[in-house]
Amino acid sequence: MTDIADPGAAADRVVAAVLADLDGGHRGVIVDSPPGAGKSTLVVRATAHLAETGERMMIVAQTNEQVDDLIDRIATRHPHIAVGRLSAAGYVPGDRVTGHASVRVAQKADDLADRAVVIATAAKWATLSDGSWPWAIVDEAYQMRSDMLLRIASRFEKALFVGDPGQLDPFSTVEVERWAGLAWDPMRSAVSVLLAHNPDLPVHRLPVSWRLPASAAPVVSKAFYPFTGFRSGTGPGDRLLEYGARGMGTTYDRALDEAAASGWALYELPARHTLRTDAEAVRATAALAVRLLQRGPVAHSEQGSTPVTADRVAIGAAHRDQVTAIRAALGPHGEGITVDTANRLQGREYDVTVVLHPLSGRRDATAFHLESGRLCVLTSRHRHACVVVARAGIPELLDAHPSTEPVHLGVPVKFPDGWEANQAVLAHLARHRVPA
Repeated sequence: MTDIADPGAAADRVVAAVLADLDGGHRGVIVDSPPGAGKSTLVVRATAHLAETGERMMIVAQTNEQVDDLIDRIATRHPHIAVGRLSAAGYVPGDRVTGHASVRVAQKADDLADRAVVIATAAKWATLSDGSWPWAIVDEAYQMRSDMLLRIASRFEKALFVGDPGQLDPFSTVEVERWAGLAWDPMRSAVSVLLAHNPDLPVHRLPVSWRLPASAAPVVSKAFYPFTGFRSGTGPGDRLLEYGARGMGTTYDRALDEAAASGWALYELPARHTLRTDAEAVRATAALAVRLLQRGPVAHSEQGSTPVTADRVAIGAAHRDQVTAIRAALGPHGEGITVDTANRLQGREYDVTVVLHPLSGRRDATAFHLESGRLCVLTSRHRHACVVVARAGIPELLDAHPSTEPVHLGVPVKFPDGWEANQAVLAHLARHRVPA
C-alpha cells in the first residue's frame, strides 16, 4: 500500500468503493482512516451522496466540537442540504453553526422533522425514546463505546462507520475487568463489537494521509498501523519549514533546527526519576514552543506559504496536571498556543507540535502510559514537524518492565502492542536526538 504512485487516485478509488457499497444493500459499511486521511471529507461526501436519495439521515459524533465541525463542513460544502443540530438545553451555538442559513438548532428531534440531516453527539442520541432514520453516519466510531452503539442502534436501519483504529480507545474511570471477554463488553469500541457480530460487513481503508508529511507517515505507519500501512500524500521535497531569524546556538535552537530539517527532534533531558509535573521537562516543553514562535517560522507546502502563528502550534501531554503546568510556564509569550491532553487533541491538526513523552521520568510503565493510541495521537497531529521532549532512559524503562497485563479469553489482541510501538518511535527519534 505504501508504493502507490498516485496517492490522490488511490484515495479516490477507495472513496468510490465506499460510496458504491452504500448503494449495495449492506446493513453497515466500515471505513478505517489513518491520521489526516480525509475522514471528515469522506463523511461530508457520504452525506451528500445519501441526501441525493431523498432519505433523511442521522449523523453521530462523539463530542460537541466534532458535531459543530461537521455541521460547518457540510453546510459550507453543500448549503442546499437542510441540516439540524440536536443539542442539550445548555448548548450555546457558535459561529460555525449560526453562520449558516441552512442550519437549525433544536433540543427536540420533532422540531427538526423537516431536516434532511440531523447531527448530534452519541450521548444526545441516546436520550431519544422514539424516532428512526433510514441511514446513520457514525463519525470517530473507534472512540465510541459499544454500549453507546447499543443504546442508539434502534434509531437507524443502515449505517456508515468511520474512524481511526490507531487512536485512543474508549476509556472509563471505573474498573471494567468484570466485563472483559464478554461479547457485549461496553469498553470495546463500537466497531470491534460490530465486526464481532457481523464479520461479513465490508471494511475499507483509506490509504493516504494528507496531514502527515513524507518524514512522518512512514514512522507513524510502521509503529501504529503495522498491518494496514499508509503513505503520505506529499513527497520528501513538497513541504519546508524555515525560520525568519537564525538560532543563537542554544540547545532549544538546535532542536528546532533539527525539526525543520528532518521533521523530527528529540530534546533529551538527563535521565532521572521525577514527579509527573517534572519542572525541568515542563520548562523545556514551553520554552521550545515559545522559541519556535520567536524565530518567525514559515511553512511552505502544497497549500502555499504561510507564517506559523500561535494557533498553528500545539503542545501535547498525557495528563491534565502536566497541561496546567505547561500553560503556566508559557506565560504571555505563548498566548494562543494550544496545550492539551492527547484525548482532547485527537482529530486536530497543526503545523508544528511539541510533545512531552508519556514515559518521561517515570519509574514504571503502566498500561495508561503505554497505550499505543496515546503516543499515536501525540505524534500524528503535525503537518511539518514534531519535537518530542523526554528524559533519557525510556528504552531501558521499557526493557525493565515487561508487560504484566492479564490476558482474557475472548478479548482480541490489541495491535500494535504499546511496548513495540514505543520502541519503534524511540528508535527513530534517536537519530534526531539533541541532548539538553
